[in-house]
Amino acid sequence: MESVPSALADGLHELPAGRLCVAFSGGGDSAVLLHALSSQALARERGLRALHVDHGLHPDSQQWAKHCADFAARLDVPCRSIRVAVDPQARGIEAAAREARYAAFQTELHPGELLLTAHQRDDQAETVLLRLLHGAGSEGLAGMRHLREFAPGWLWRPLLDLSRETLLDYARQHGLRWIEDPSNNDPRFARGFLRQEILPALRTRWPDAASRLARSAERLRAESDLLLLEASRALAMARTLRASALRIDVLLAQPPALQRLVLGLWLDECGLPRPPAPIWERAVPELLLARADAEPRIAWGKAELRRYRDLLYCMPTLSAADLHWSREWDGMAPLELPSGFGRLSLDPVPKDGIQLQVRARRGGERIRLHSEQRSDLRKRLQEIGLPPWQRERLPLLFDSAGELQAAGDLLLAAEFRTRLQAMNCQLLWQPGAGWQ
Repeated sequence: MESVPSALADGLHELPAGRLCVAFSGGGDSAVLLHALSSQALARERGLRALHVDHGLHPDSQQWAKHCADFAARLDVPCRSIRVAVDPQARGIEAAAREARYAAFQTELHPGELLLTAHQRDDQAETVLLRLLHGAGSEGLAGMRHLREFAPGWLWRPLLDLSRETLLDYARQHGLRWIEDPSNNDPRFARGFLRQEILPALRTRWPDAASRLARSAERLRAESDLLLLEASRALAMARTLRASALRIDVLLAQPPALQRLVLGLWLDECGLPRPPAPIWERAVPELLLARADAEPRIAWGKAELRRYRDLLYCMPTLSAADLHWSREWDGMAPLELPSGFGRLSLDPVPKDGIQLQVRARRGGERIRLHSEQRSDLRKRLQEIGLPPWQRERLPLLFDSAGELQAAGDLLLAAEFRTRLQAMNCQLLWQPGAGWQ
């Protein structure tokens, strides 16, 4: 059976370059990790340090922070403690604490630094069971990865192949003292219930239950990686010039098992959260299979998906556009517009100003794009494929007579275009929210 020091020594030689930061809760597993790493010369050469997150959920949390500082000091390892705010009355407090903890890690990590966590094989078994009960697919059931990108660097779980008993043996051999957080074994919480009730019951029939679950996760990981490779290829084919828009015909050409993976990778790239399971179930029928003339929208948390014609768009959740503002502009300095409408400027700045009124669309506007009669603005915007939520956030420029001269810098009236050419400058519009 592999020992803690050998697992760390082998892993350290295969890691990406970067400093090492241990996520140090003060519990037994993280105490073993920090202690064992402190004896590895290569770890110290890579700037080994520890980071403790105080959730403030237990009356002794400040004493726990002090214990961590003292433990690290005896090893001559720098240790920093961060206090985070977690609502003790929140539903799903385990998830809330984890979210706050990892947000703190993201903030504290240096570029290229590796965050090391002490997850071990029993944690992996618990994770697989929890995800199975939540209806996860192959990627979720593959459990935790040994190494993955995280924040500005990496997340490494060097002890993932070792059992909890192996870590306990190491702790006893070295006389380590650690914190026992009662919430870890509290059956009111999901992991505590699995740890206290389910896994012990499984071990009475299958003593190596955790190993079996870990092996299944490993096999699923290999299969999931193949699926992710196919999903990456499909995503590349579905891309458009906009990072936030995908071709629906390409998505529909993929097997159903790949469609969700493609959408998940895409949301990750765009920095948006993946939706919960019930939202996922609605995505394909409501968005991909909708009529071509429909404009469906699905929102969750701070993100949303919208369809317009043959494209699928993702974006942060948009608030209702304010349509009742108006600004006077002479073009002599950039004009910052209300939220969502962006910024207007002339380049280069003209010697003499021009008198324009800038406001949002209110409906019924017409523009003279050529010398012939004026045409309906809404129709022209539809012709260039502008989605409705972007039309709502398009600034319109009017002259002193109330004649529409420009819609952003997308459509310019013939007279206004000639005037700008005579001034040897161009209108520039930097769009705001909703134009990803």
